[in-house]
Amino acid sequence: MSRIADDATTAWIRRYHPSAGSAVRLVCFPHAGGSASFFHPVSVRFAPEADVVALQYPGRQDRRTEPCVEDIGKLADLLCEEIRELSEKPTVFFGHSMGAVLAFETALRLEELGANPPRAVVASGRRAPSSHRDEQVHQQDDAGVITELRLLNGTDAAVFGNDELLRMALPAIRGDYRAIETYTCPPGRRMRGALTVLTGDADPRTTPAEAEAWRDHTEGAFRMRVFSGGHFFLTGHLNEVYAEILTELDAARAAGS
Repeated sequence: MSRIADDATTAWIRRYHPSAGSAVRLVCFPHAGGSASFFHPVSVRFAPEADVVALQYPGRQDRRTEPCVEDIGKLADLLCEEIRELSEKPTVFFGHSMGAVLAFETALRLEELGANPPRAVVASGRRAPSSHRDEQVHQQDDAGVITELRLLNGTDAAVFGNDELLRMALPAIRGDYRAIETYTCPPGRRMRGALTVLTGDADPRTTPAEAEAWRDHTEGAFRMRVFSGGHFFLTGHLNEVYAEILTELDAARAAGS
């Protein structure tokens, strides 16, 4: 298998601050409609001590001409193949919302392959994989999708005021919602690595009880932290969220030394 150099960027793999000499790696999975650039501040915080990799899904920004992958399993398969090409290094996954589910599913695939799976997954802003709600945002018209985005308060306000930007973003948003809203996971599906869950106490899409149910999806250590705020609570608690990620990176570094 060919390897992606530790300072390289590809269509899927984005490194804003290449850190080839780092001892650990942090792989970041964006939310529905999100892009790798959402994690630029994370890269600023953790590079060069960590190799911060932000993933770029098809259908957005410079990949907007590519079709979205509207199935979580297929997207996790593709992400698994890309991440397998990275050098072996103690790794932590960090995913927000849809990205939390993708981090979990990708971790499971890497564990099954024995291909440098993450030591831990930090799952933010998403109910447990087996906690099902009948949500159909992807079937709504554009106005309905925009209403959902306003409810979650995670989209730059400038996008709502720019019709061209909004039209460009909506296909990826709708495709991602179709992927996550049609995803199902059996209750007994468990990863072996550690799992840290972060959630907002006023998230309209995840209750603390639904977040707590992540406990049933790991055989490793589990911990959970509830923050004040809604679906994008993390933007108001960056230092505390970074502290949670750092705890897992330090543990991965220690385990790998």
